[in-house]
Amino acid sequence: MDAAKQLAHAREVGIKTGMVLQKRLRNAQESYSHRVQETIGGAATGPATSLAGMDAMSGYAYAVDSMQRALLFWDTLRQRGNNFVENAMQGLKPVLHFDYETELDGRQFARPVNYALLKIKPPDGVTIDDSRRPYVIIDPRAGHGPGIGGFKDDSQVGVAMRAGHPVYFVIFFRDPEPGQTLLDVCEAEQQFIKKVRALHPHSAKPAIIGNCQGGWAAMMLGASDPDDSGPIVINGAPMSYWSGAWSEGEGDNPMRYSGGLLGGTWLASFTADLGNGKFDGAWLVQNFENLNPANSLWDKYYNLYKKADTEPPRFLEFERWWGGYYLMNREEIEWITQNLFVGNKLWSGDVKGAGGKAFDLREIRSPIVLFASMGDNITPPQQAFNWVVDVYGSTEEIKARGQVIVGLMHRSVGHLGIFVSGKVAQKEHAQIVSVLKSIELLPPGLYGMMLHEHKSDGGVEYEVEFEEHSLEEIASRLNRFERVDEKPFEAVATLSDFNQRAYELFAQPFVQAMSNEMTARVLREFHPLRLQNWMFSDLNPWMAWLKPAADAVRTSRQALAPDHPLRQQEQTGAEMFSAGLDAYRAVRDAMTEYTFFNVYANLFPFLSKGEPSVRVSTPVTTTPRDLPEVKAALASVGQGGYAEALARLACLLNRKGEPLPLSRLELRKELVTDYADLLPELAPHAWRKIRGQQELITRYAPEQALETLPALLRHQADRQRLHALAEKLRTDERLLGANPTAEQAAMLERIRAVLGSGPERVRGAAVPLTRAS
Repeated sequence: MDAAKQLAHAREVGIKTGMVLQKRLRNAQESYSHRVQETIGGAATGPATSLAGMDAMSGYAYAVDSMQRALLFWDTLRQRGNNFVENAMQGLKPVLHFDYETELDGRQFARPVNYALLKIKPPDGVTIDDSRRPYVIIDPRAGHGPGIGGFKDDSQVGVAMRAGHPVYFVIFFRDPEPGQTLLDVCEAEQQFIKKVRALHPHSAKPAIIGNCQGGWAAMMLGASDPDDSGPIVINGAPMSYWSGAWSEGEGDNPMRYSGGLLGGTWLASFTADLGNGKFDGAWLVQNFENLNPANSLWDKYYNLYKKADTEPPRFLEFERWWGGYYLMNREEIEWITQNLFVGNKLWSGDVKGAGGKAFDLREIRSPIVLFASMGDNITPPQQAFNWVVDVYGSTEEIKARGQVIVGLMHRSVGHLGIFVSGKVAQKEHAQIVSVLKSIELLPPGLYGMMLHEHKSDGGVEYEVEFEEHSLEEIASRLNRFERVDEKPFEAVATLSDFNQRAYELFAQPFVQAMSNEMTARVLREFHPLRLQNWMFSDLNPWMAWLKPAADAVRTSRQALAPDHPLRQQEQTGAEMFSAGLDAYRAVRDAMTEYTFFNVYANLFPFLSKGEPSVRVSTPVTTTPRDLPEVKAALASVGQGGYAEALARLACLLNRKGEPLPLSRLELRKELVTDYADLLPELAPHAWRKIRGQQELITRYAPEQALETLPALLRHQADRQRLHALAEKLRTDERLLGANPTAEQAAMLERIRAVLGSGPERVRGAAVPLTRAS
């Protein structure tokens, strides 16, 4: 790009980012003003309230109450510090709510890793059926420890066990094994899955649940070992890290900009070198805390102070997990930052396993469920879903490969709520468990999972439906800017590679020479997040008086009612302070976005040809019929046998444009089980692949699909088998009373004419065939 074009481009970027900055600053100001007015308007500030607040006895009572709450507050922080010290001395244990036993310890493997496979023991009153599909849950290794997927009774572990499934949990220990890499971890997890299959040889393949970073692990596991992996559920997993921009403005997800503003991946390497080859996960937790300063610095502590009599147990339970910081090897954090965060390479095929074979997510043969939330500012929906657009070029390719992908969207819950919230566990995760019973029988395609709530005297019930979507429709709905805002991230990747190489050449030798285990431990212990824990523990002699004082307060507590005027004024002041911190965050994020795009959108044209080296999928410009997957399917229109004929009949008689209720899917599963001797003996993935190819044929060449149907049933044995299946379905009580649509009835007449069936035979089979399809 010549100088004139570069100046014009810089001016265009400056104008556009300036307009977006103004809009976001205006939104921040309006949000702050609205919250302040709402807080003041909702506070009891009338004359009576003011007089009550000025009453000497009320003032004295409030002073006693506030001082007592302060002592209870600081004593809770002291308990948190003691818990932190005790957990650290014990090496940090999983925060699982359930008892467990260790099945495999990765530290004993030929290539040792700090991972282990646990079998969760059912609590009293819960019965496990070992013949049912086992669940394997993988928690994120993103600074914190494992166990959040089984943190409480209403959790992923809890809902799966209450449904009767055996549950296994993949944990990791605080300290990584020497030389351990992420590829070693992937191989260890393959051994875990094989162990689970060996423990349940007569069960369906294990379902793999991946939370956040655990979602990468689950997808890599499914791609590298598709023969042993069952359905995969990834919750809040940032698979396509460059994506974002969901609602107001062009970048509502500030974490995706951090790599660029920090100069790329070199800082992770520098931090690991300061740690004598180990990266301190507390820095990752610090990034999460910085995302929401109002909560990190004020809200959670004021809530503890406000509810000092009741909040400490919940606060301490959560802080036990939030305050446990784990370590990674340099090789692990560099692999993550270079391949995933900055490189965005997981879906592109550039990431290779230990054997040198690239991870191809299209090799996954089991259904995939993607759970994301619109309220998640760490993993926005685009990061959870856009990899599908990048890996599969079209809806037709998904069908041709026999893949089933189901998306579930929550409207408001935050990132941690996806894994921690009891309400989410009772609703979304419980329904996901119910879906996985039958999801393998969904025809290939991309689906949205919808939950309809029905309240009654007996409680709340949920009805599950699946609505099929096109990949192009979902991509346009998620990405309002057609992913143009992702192009500057290519400049980030290029600059990151340069800075990484410069650091390795000029600085890394000196940093490594100055670091040793003692300096690394000192740096870790004095990290601000650790410091705030142990500094307020019994290790600090100045805290010795606090426990007796707090115990005395508990015996003579003089609590004011929450609706006391002075308590309400206190609440108003706290809300005002919180609003100020939220306004600061909004301005900071707006400036972060503005700075990022002004730097990297202007650097992007200097790259070779101005094109990204990592592919970003764009909408298909050719007609669907010209796609290679469709051409290949149409070329095989007259090829196949009984399996292809049955799949084609199902496609021709399918109810088009209607949501598919879970009840119909479960009925289909029952029929498949009951009439297995009359159905093709195929693995689920092989059947879905045939079904997807036949759907392409019936969609793009319906007349030819009908004309060639007899060629698929050329053998008399196949026709007799089909007739026997239809007769059994006709008399099945579960299908009696079902009526075909007008479109299905017309198609049945055409099928009868093509196959030359007798009128009684086809008329009797008409209704059950339509329901069974």
